[in-house]
Amino acid sequence: MIRLFHISDLHFGREDTRALDWVVQAVHDEAPDGVIITGDFTMRARAREFAAAARWIAALPVPVRIDPGNHDLPYFNPAERMIDPYRRFRALESAIARPLMLGGQATDELAIVRLPTTAAAQWRLNWSKGIAGAAALARALAEIDSLPPGMPAIVTCHHPLVEAGTQGRALTRGGNRALAELARRPVLAVLSGHVHDAFDLCHTTAAGPVRMIGAGTLSQRLRTTPPTFNDLTFADGVLSCRVCRLDGVPAEALGRYR
Repeated sequence: MIRLFHISDLHFGREDTRALDWVVQAVHDEAPDGVIITGDFTMRARAREFAAAARWIAALPVPVRIDPGNHDLPYFNPAERMIDPYRRFRALESAIARPLMLGGQATDELAIVRLPTTAAAQWRLNWSKGIAGAAALARALAEIDSLPPGMPAIVTCHHPLVEAGTQGRALTRGGNRALAELARRPVLAVLSGHVHDAFDLCHTTAAGPVRMIGAGTLSQRLRTTPPTFNDLTFADGVLSCRVCRLDGVPAEALGRYR
């Protein structure tokens, strides 16, 4: 059995310290095999926000795997955004003392494959939305195809590949094409964040169904639900998801998005 915690959208700079402390305590108490974080560690990709995210990740006593979110690309430095947009994210990733590595050995039960959906620039005004580009998809598919025969995979990205019925929207370009390709392979689920509300649904493609699982936020930027994280269990070929919810959040705090 493999047990993983899936969290997203910490947004240091607008973080919810009570929610973050709650997750750290849960990791210490439950000791999952690892934690997957699907992006948006910061509000504006400031150095101090990345430093705070690094300190928080260091408090997790288990392996960690991370994906970039649209808020993790330089906001106030357009030159860096165009020339090396993932420099600060790479530094955060390299600072992880215990990276979560699954799928690298034939004895592994499960693989984790990244499909980036962020972009430094796009041919539309809103650069915060998702894009599953042809090159990124090709790399993810090649990684899945190179796995030992029969090994299932979880695909991670920041944006939901198609709309998930949440208040927040992803508007991911290329998402339908990506899901159709993933449906042809042994993909258990596509994990994402971005929309700040949890979801678990099955999306039908021409090639078959694909499961999409989204994590909520651990920040003050709430939409319709309190802070949540997903407790994932893989056993006997089945992936189960339980949404863990932080209670005691006042109703007037919900629905904010700034």
